[in-house]
Amino acid sequence: MIAVIKGDIVSSRKAGDPEKWLLPLKKLFSEWGETPVKWEFVWGDSFQLEIDYPEDALTKAFIIKALVKKIGKIDVRMTIGLGNKTYSGERISESNGEAFVFAGEKFEELEKEKSYLLIKSAWNDFDKEINLYLKLASVFMDNWTTASAELVELVLREPSLNQSEIGKRLGIKQNSVSGRWKRAHMDELLAVIRVYRYKLEKLQI
Repeated sequence: MIAVIKGDIVSSRKAGDPEKWLLPLKKLFSEWGETPVKWEFVWGDSFQLEIDYPEDALTKAFIIKALVKKIGKIDVRMTIGLGNKTYSGERISESNGEAFVFAGEKFEELEKEKSYLLIKSAWNDFDKEINLYLKLASVFMDNWTTASAELVELVLREPSLNQSEIGKRLGIKQNSVSGRWKRAHMDELLAVIRVYRYKLEKLQI
């Protein structure tokens, strides 16, 4: 089983120069795999990303969200498809399988469900529960400030850092880290990740 993240940038024109978000995203994706086999941008502001370990997919989606929100004025819509891969193309856009189909199908439902991040797999009960958590989390995620998004990205990419180390990285005092942590709802976000990982691992046993 793999995961596929399908997404596009919301209000990309508001960011002005597209390089402001495109270059950071390409740099991030390059850390996770090679283009165009593992990821690819199409039509300027749409992308697909293949993830070998599906238990990491939600964390990576949150990192993408934080990186984009850090830039300001723009946002990102994404779906995560979980399933098999039946064909590997030279480009990700040529590959196929359940994960690709599920990501595409759910992406078409984002507007109707009024959400910027949803998941689809072969397990309906799993999807319903995780998507409920994601809709609740979107209440604060969609309103992350640049400062909150900056902290979220750092914490998710380097989870071993303590608050003192986070403060040094961000150039702020430790008590300021605590404030940002609360405003970003970091504890709630990490709880969603833990539940996602736990339930997905149980389903794969």
